[in-house]
Amino acid sequence: MPKIALNGLQVYFEEQGFGDVILFLHGLGSCSQDWLLQMPVFSAKFHVIAPDMRGHGRTDKPHGRISIAQLASDVVGLLDTLNVTQTHVVGLSLGGCVAQQMALDDPERIRSLALVNTFARFDPGKPGNAIPLAFRMAVLGLVGLPTQARFVAARLFPKPGQEPLRKMAAERIAANDPATYRRLLFAIRAFDVTNRLSEIICPTLVIAGDRDTTVPLRAKRLLAVSIPDARLEIVAGSGHATPIDQPEMFNRLVLNFVESVS
Repeated sequence: MPKIALNGLQVYFEEQGFGDVILFLHGLGSCSQDWLLQMPVFSAKFHVIAPDMRGHGRTDKPHGRISIAQLASDVVGLLDTLNVTQTHVVGLSLGGCVAQQMALDDPERIRSLALVNTFARFDPGKPGNAIPLAFRMAVLGLVGLPTQARFVAARLFPKPGQEPLRKMAAERIAANDPATYRRLLFAIRAFDVTNRLSEIICPTLVIAGDRDTTVPLRAKRLLAVSIPDARLEIVAGSGHATPIDQPEMFNRLVLNFVESVS
């Protein structure tokens, strides 16, 4: 799969299919492989693009501060290079933050948003019911990224039958550069578009796993009530990684939504 140079940054992306464009944006510490269960389904009807965002996967991991606005700018630059003037955007967690930023910065380009287990401002929720960023930073400094990766993976996939998914998630997170991962945590902590949600003008679907212990449901309800005409769908039996632990339901929800917009 190709890489594209953007302002000195080599950006890796997956690309499949033809037709209207759907952009898939992955979560923190992951990569375009978040969407392996979506790519073949959506590419049968759409032109699917799934990049590894700055600091992730096979995209470069430059030094210096990282912001959500910078991640969004990278993705817009990729779309410009690929001559994509309009796209649907599906964003998981961190990817959902980037999707919101894109809808605010470049509204004419965004046809719709599907915001998956994400937030306008990180809200750790009640103690014990989420993974506060400060705790992640502390664990990262004390025991290193591999140990933290196992902890996060266990929260993402807690069910006994999900051991292969836990192992996959732990390996993917542990492969990150620790310094870059820490800068990404700071970027998430600084992100706050709560007061701008009413400016998002495209059709929006908010998807929430009912067993998500990373982002509390109230943060997703806030998106649904603050973005004009947004709709909230709660997926039963799903945690933070809904596209992976409930792929059939997720694919059906997003396909129906995007087709209704198209």
